[in-house]
Amino acid sequence: MNKRIIITVIVTLVFGILLGWLIFGGSEAEPSAGHEHDTELAEETTWTCSMHPQIRQPEPGDCPICGMDLIPVENEKSDGIDPNAVSMSQTAMQLANIQTAVVGYTDPVKKVRMNGKVQSDERLIYSQSSHIPGRIEKLMVNFTGEYLSKGQVIASVYSPDLVTAQEELFEAQKIKEKQPSLFRAAKEKLKNWKLSEEQIQQILESGMAKETFKIRADVSGYVTEKRVNTGDYVGRGQAIYEIADLSRVWVLFDVYESDMPWVDRGDEVTFTIASLPGEKFEGEISFLDPVIDPKTRVAKARVVKSNPGLKLKPEMLASGVVKAELSKGDDNLVVPKSAVMWTGERSVVYVKSESEKSVDFTLREVTLGPGLGESYIVKEGVKKGEEIAVHGTFSIDAAAQLAGKPSMMNAEGGKPATGHNHGGQSAEAEETHEDHQADIKKSTIDTEFKKQLTEAYKAYLSMKDALVASEADGAQDAAKETLSRMKEVNMNLLEGDAHMLWMDLSKSLKSELKAIANSGDLGKQRKAFVAFNETFYKAVNSFGLTGVKSYYQYCPMANNDLGAYWFSDEEAIRNPYYGEMMLKCGEVREVIE
Repeated sequence: MNKRIIITVIVTLVFGILLGWLIFGGSEAEPSAGHEHDTELAEETTWTCSMHPQIRQPEPGDCPICGMDLIPVENEKSDGIDPNAVSMSQTAMQLANIQTAVVGYTDPVKKVRMNGKVQSDERLIYSQSSHIPGRIEKLMVNFTGEYLSKGQVIASVYSPDLVTAQEELFEAQKIKEKQPSLFRAAKEKLKNWKLSEEQIQQILESGMAKETFKIRADVSGYVTEKRVNTGDYVGRGQAIYEIADLSRVWVLFDVYESDMPWVDRGDEVTFTIASLPGEKFEGEISFLDPVIDPKTRVAKARVVKSNPGLKLKPEMLASGVVKAELSKGDDNLVVPKSAVMWTGERSVVYVKSESEKSVDFTLREVTLGPGLGESYIVKEGVKKGEEIAVHGTFSIDAAAQLAGKPSMMNAEGGKPATGHNHGGQSAEAEETHEDHQADIKKSTIDTEFKKQLTEAYKAYLSMKDALVASEADGAQDAAKETLSRMKEVNMNLLEGDAHMLWMDLSKSLKSELKAIANSGDLGKQRKAFVAFNETFYKAVNSFGLTGVKSYYQYCPMANNDLGAYWFSDEEAIRNPYYGEMMLKCGEVREVIE
């Protein structure tokens, strides 16, 4: 009995202790565990890549795209900061090569580049005619380009009419005492054929009629055209030579319709001649055509230039620049072209603001004025003294898009993008791009023009594939083919603003294609390819393509970390800027159908 009582007491005691521990010990441990969990959540850090901000990982490591070390994502919530601003650390700005500049007033100067030719001054071109009707017995000048001096004998003419006139003079001389007026009339007839008083006197003294007479040059200059040959019959006043005085020449420049507002009479032109390397010439526009050639859509600007030593010869090619100064005033705020992102309808810049904790960039829509070559005049949107991003703007915009904040392609912002999308877009992004395209294509573009532009696009794809394969020779050949297709695009199929836009874009497109076609250096080809794609995107979005589906793709590391775009006919990423080195680096930014 005692043993049973002892065992029962021990079991009861153990059970009681165990029950008490479960009740009181567990309740004390639970808050502690909860506190530790809260602390762990508070200390949780998200890691991202400075060049691929769409990467989000809970722990440090390497970027799965480019292999760079991941950096912690800074807390973007800060008092007094615009919620739509994109915050970036100094490290991220350096890695993305973001550069800024302060907006200020300036006296804007637009450089208008023109091509032209040297021509003879029309006011110094003469037709040397024969004043005596008859047959050319002899030509003293038998080829063009020979210099003539005034009074030089250039031909001799046999003239039956002149022989008859001399016989009449002899007969009138016999009765000049009785009828002096008849004698004077006979002499005047010979003078009308440009015979001098001395020649007439020689004829009278000789008493014999001359059968051939010499023709002398009326002016000095170079023979630019020979219009008769020995043995030809010529009438009175018929031209036998064209003579040009080249001591003064014209340089006629082509002024495109889009550049005409910037060129006027009195503007100074600095020009060079292709065949005279190292020499620069200056002149003033003395005349501007009041009409435009309906085929070439250009007007001629005339520069009159003295020509000592005859350096400037007709048909020489010239390249000139006019610096057009706009009116001075407070409206002349100027920003670099690299700072402006153009979507087809909107032009935007990123304005910088700085606090103790971070540097922020806010999207700002601007109204652009005239282009000044490498810069724009800004009418509205920014103020003097504000600081804007001038390099690396696409990297900032990419971060804004991925964070769901207002960006170039999405003015309202949207759901943040997560994960790295190689070859696809979120439904929200696709919807945004479709809406954007619909707005751009409101105007009706001629179907034949779209077909011609599509042929140029197909040739472009071969050039892109050659760069993907890092084949410089292949890129050259494909660029030549693309240039050929681009030249076949008929701008006369467009009207109004569409015509003017294509004129502006096509000049840039052809220039970059020539740079690729004329270079065997893969680095230079890819650099020109960056600029070509930016302009080609404007053309495709403005005018459209026919029967193709195109993927507009982007790599933030291309173009020295400034980012670069390209078109592809397939969704999979094949990077033309790095080839096999980073073949799959990039993402689809827009689908164009």
